[in-house]
Amino acid sequence: MTDTTPPTDADLVDAAREVLADAYVPYSEYRVGAALLTGDGTVYTGCNIENANYSNSLHAEEVAIAEAVKNGHDDFERIAVSSGVRDGVTPCGMCRQTLAEFCDDDLVVVCDEGDERTAYTLGELLPNTISLDTLDAAERTTRDDAD
Repeated sequence: MTDTTPPTDADLVDAAREVLADAYVPYSEYRVGAALLTGDGTVYTGCNIENANYSNSLHAEEVAIAEAVKNGHDDFERIAVSSGVRDGVTPCGMCRQTLAEFCDDDLVVVCDEGDERTAYTLGELLPNTISLDTLDAAERTTRDDAD
C-alpha cells in the first residue's frame, strides 16, 4: 500500500533544508532552499546558484519551479523556503512574480524560522501582480489612446 498522505508544512521545510547543502553560493554565502508541492502531491526542490555578475544567479524558488514545469507540472499547492540561517526568508519580488505566473493569490508560502514557521499567501506577499489581464488592459488602453 502506498502512502498518499500529502506532505505537511514541516515536511516541505525539511525538504527545503535538505537542498541547502547543494546551493552554490561562493559570493554571498547565503544558502536558500525551496520545496514546491504540486497539485498531484509531487515535491520539487531547488537551491540558489550564484553567478559572479549576480544578475545571472538562479534563485531556489525558480529552480524548483523550472524543475516542476520541465516535468509537466504547472499546478502548485504550496512552497516552503528556508535559508541556512533560518531567518524566515520569503521569496524575492522576482520569484513572487514567477510564482504568480502559475499560481493564484491563495498559494501558501511557508517560511522557515528555525523552530517555527510563518505562512503567507502569495497575494499577501505580492498584492498587485502583473498578469495576462494586466498586459491585456495595458494593450487596450494603448490602442484606445492611439485612436
